[in-house]
Amino acid sequence: MTMIQITASDGAGTFDALLVEPKRKPAGAVVAIQEIFGINDAMRATCAWLADMGFIALCPDLFWRQERNVNLTDRTKAEWDKALALMNRFDQNVGIEDLKTALATARALPGCNGRAGTVGYCLGGRLAFMMAERSDADVNVSYYGVGLDSLLGDLGRVAKPLVVHIADEDKFFPAEGRAKVVAATKGHKLISTYVYPGADHAFARIGGMHGDARSATIANGRSAEALVAALG
Repeated sequence: MTMIQITASDGAGTFDALLVEPKRKPAGAVVAIQEIFGINDAMRATCAWLADMGFIALCPDLFWRQERNVNLTDRTKAEWDKALALMNRFDQNVGIEDLKTALATARALPGCNGRAGTVGYCLGGRLAFMMAERSDADVNVSYYGVGLDSLLGDLGRVAKPLVVHIADEDKFFPAEGRAKVVAATKGHKLISTYVYPGADHAFARIGGMHGDARSATIANGRSAEALVAALG
């Protein structure tokens, strides 16, 4: 694992990104999109998992405009309070531009085969859904994104495969909103939406408090298949 610097497209400066490389190249690249806790141990483990599958993994620091290199857990109220404050101040539209820059950087990395996608969790799950609508990523995977029902108006812009994982007991995403996402994406030739019964938000967070091994294993398998099909 190493940290690289990426220059923001708006001239605001540079931001860090965790880079984890696979044993063999050329390989496709995956931009791993952080939760509200920054590039923490869970995201490092996620990048290691992606690299073990044979992908170049790149996880950009999305909160850098507020505070660089945030590294929090889901274990204490103080960390939750800080993470939620960072999320509430985070400009998602600017974050998408940083993610597009990270995607272009990933494609240009030595050993990349020119294909790149995203995998996002929580806040990152929402951003991965937005990347499917606003970027040229070759594939996007969204884990328990919140408020996805507010993004349904742009579904017509999805031009590459999008995998959506929804927790059926997500405390941060009301059932009515989840149902709208399921209904709106049903039958879309490029979108695969899966609901995981009994699973709570963050069911696939590595080392998280609400992990659900069964749901995570099934979801991760579906994600792996989509990534391999799109990225090689």
